[in-house]
Amino acid sequence: MKENAKKISCFVLVLVLSVAVFAQTPFEKHGRLHVEDIQLVDKNNEPFQLYGMSTHGIAWFPKYISKESFQTLRDSWNTNCVRLAMYTYENGGYCDKMSGNKKYLKTLVTKGVDYATELGMYVIIDWHILRDENPLKFKDDAISFFKEMSKKYKKYDNVIYEICNEPNNCSWDDIVEYANEVIPVIRKNNKNALILVGTPTWCQDIYEPIEEPLEFKNIMYDVHFYSATHRAPLRSKVENALAYGVPVFISEFGTCSADGKGANDFKETQKWFDLFDKYKLSYMCWNLSNGGDTCCVLNRTCRKLSDWSDDDLSESGKFVVSKFRTQTNR
Repeated sequence: MKENAKKISCFVLVLVLSVAVFAQTPFEKHGRLHVEDIQLVDKNNEPFQLYGMSTHGIAWFPKYISKESFQTLRDSWNTNCVRLAMYTYENGGYCDKMSGNKKYLKTLVTKGVDYATELGMYVIIDWHILRDENPLKFKDDAISFFKEMSKKYKKYDNVIYEICNEPNNCSWDDIVEYANEVIPVIRKNNKNALILVGTPTWCQDIYEPIEEPLEFKNIMYDVHFYSATHRAPLRSKVENALAYGVPVFISEFGTCSADGKGANDFKETQKWFDLFDKYKLSYMCWNLSNGGDTCCVLNRTCRKLSDWSDDDLSESGKFVVSKFRTQTNR
C-alpha cells in the first residue's frame, strides 16, 4: 500500500511540474534576449527564435490590436512574438501631415505592447518606412517617437525596437547616419534593448553591414523576402552575411510576390523555412488581416478577431500557421 501511495505521489508531482512548465509564457521561460555573435539567445544563453505575425498597418487594421487576437496567436498558432507595423508616410501614417494622427497611433502601439506583455509575448515596435524611402527624411520624428517609447517601456525586456522597416532608394551610409542618432536615444533609456535595423533595397542588401557594421551591441539586421520574388540569390546573401558574422533577423516575409499579390510559391517558402531551421533565424510573417491580398493570412470573408479556425485562414495563412505549430522552443 505504501509503495502504491509513493508511486501515485511521484506521478502527481511529475504531472504538476509538467503543467507548470507548459503553463509558462514565452517571456517567463526565456526572459531578456541578447545577441551572441550571429545568434539570438535567451536568458539562459540558449539559442532562441522569435517567430510570429506582423500586423498590417495599424492605422488601417486597428481591430486586430486586441488581447483576444494576440492570445489566439500565442495559444492556437503557437507563436511567441507580435510585430506592430506603424507606417510612417503612407495614408494615415505617423508622419503624414494630412491624415496621420500621432496620438492615436501611439495609443495603438501602447495597447499592442501592453496586451503582448500581459500575455508574456515578445513585441516589436516597427517604425514602418516605405514610401518615405530614406530614414533621414523623418529622423527627428523617429528620435522623438523612440525616446518616448523607450522611456515608457524601459523596464520591459520583452520589447524590441525596429528603427527602419524597409529603407529604399538610399545608401547604407544614410542608414548608418540615422541609426547612430536613433539608437543612442533608445540606449539611454534601455541599455540592453534588442534593436533591429533595416538594410537598403527594401531589406535585401544584407551584405552592407559586413564592411561597415554598427558599433552597438544587441543589434540585428533585417532581411525581408517574398517567396515568389526573392529566391536562391537572396538566400545566398543571407548565408554569406552569417558567415561573416552579421546577425540576421527576418522581420517580414510572405509566400507570394513582393507586392503582396499573385500566386503563392510554397516550394520556395519551404526552402526559406529550411534556412530558418538551419541557422535558428527569427522570422515574422506579413500580415495579420483580412485585407484580401495573397499575403493576408485571414480570408477576406473572415470577420472574426480571434479564435480562428483553419477555415478562416487563407492558403498562405494555412501554410504559415502549420510552420508555427512545428516550433518546439516557444
